[in-house]
Amino acid sequence: MALDLDPGQSLSRHARAAELLDAETERDLAIAWRDHKDEAALHRLITAYMRLAISIAWKFRGYGASMNDLIQEAGLGLMKAADRFDPDRGVRFSTYAVWWIRAGMQDFVMRNWSMVRTGSTSSQKSLFFNMRRVRARIEAEAASDGLDLDKHQMREMIATEIGVSLKDVEMMEGRLAGTDFSLNATQSDGEEGREWIELLEDEGEQASDQLEREKDGTQLREWLAEALGSLTDREKLIIAARKLESPARTLESLGAELGLSKERVRQIEAAALVKMRRKLEPQEGELRALMA
Repeated sequence: MALDLDPGQSLSRHARAAELLDAETERDLAIAWRDHKDEAALHRLITAYMRLAISIAWKFRGYGASMNDLIQEAGLGLMKAADRFDPDRGVRFSTYAVWWIRAGMQDFVMRNWSMVRTGSTSSQKSLFFNMRRVRARIEAEAASDGLDLDKHQMREMIATEIGVSLKDVEMMEGRLAGTDFSLNATQSDGEEGREWIELLEDEGEQASDQLEREKDGTQLREWLAEALGSLTDREKLIIAARKLESPARTLESLGAELGLSKERVRQIEAAALVKMRRKLEPQEGELRALMA
């Protein structure tokens, strides 16, 4: 479903005028979208929380993108949240949506900051979004104390404050201060000078990594099959329908098929998951290593 609201100020005015949903109405709308793909319910849910998306987008306005683009990207994050939200978990949609909107905004800003990717590790993202704020605060505190920090001292304090290495701080400073240039530019004036693009690391999956991933996947499937083997036929049916199918079956539909109440299906599902976890306990350490 695409946003059918006007961008910019008209979208902001529309969001401010939207209704405030209580928990029950919000849950009913989420269920209508999840179970029946009711687009009117989705539109009402999205519209009600666009003001939340816009407020988050506003916090990213200092990174070079237009406010219209930021708002549209925040709206996409809101729709992703609505598509993945499970109203049966008892969590308010706004709480769930904040993570999806903020994650989408961060990825959008970093994709558009430079033609060359600025960085994607957790430390690089933390630096990108916090370094200017931390630097400004350190400079203000130093000035109030009458201190004159040199560049190295400033970098060390930023690294300590954000919890990253000094090397990461120096690298991010260079990236944020630099400008985009052609990857086809040569490194020297000679005719045989290599182009910069020749030095870029191939980010595609290597053969060794692919083999290891396939091996890990086979091991995980074997453990999952063993855990499922510890369940009764009814438990297997419920777990497969709720956890292994896409989209997942609802508690109501499974209850109707099995002649059980929604609550009884939920209880069977919870008990089956406990049995599977117990079956997998001997492999807990290896599982964590594979999922890391």
